Amino acid sequence: MIILGFDPGIAIVGFGVIKKQGNLVRPLQYGSINTKAGLETGIRLKQIYDATKEIINTYKPDAVSIEKLYFNKNVTTAMTVGQARGILMLAAVEANLPIYEYTPLQVKQALVGYGRAEKKQIQEMVKMYLNLKEIPKPDDVADALAIAICHAHSVKMTNIIKENLL
Repeated sequence: MIILGFDPGIAIVGFGVIKKQGNLVRPLQYGSINTKAGLETGIRLKQIYDATKEIINTYKPDAVSIEKLYFNKNVTTAMTVGQARGILMLAAVEANLPIYEYTPLQVKQALVGYGRAEKKQIQEMVKMYLNLKEIPKPDDVADALAIAICHAHSVKMTNIIKENLL
């Protein structure tokens, strides 16, 4: 199973593509989609959309995992992140990919076993799980890989829950 994880943002969208085979998880590609400050929001969203479609077409994931938004004190930031998140989801839906959403708490629990884990702990676990020489940078990339790993660990249970809700 190939999983594409996203950490949404308007300036930087972290992405991570991993492959899960049995109990093994390995990275296929990871990086970021960057947009320039000062550009109109619509142009930035189009750039994110186009780059996302290219990633999907290149790696042909079986599923997309994305960070679920949580309360943010800065309403403007929350709005633009929400818009970017919508663009990522639109590209996934257009490709007929299932979307799985995870809160930061769920990601921390899946990787570290503790919902209040520090960012550095998550980054170290990403490095360890994927057998990387160093922690991926910027932080958004490590977060995207963490979201993908979270899905790899919880996909079986998530699907059982979804089936029972239908």
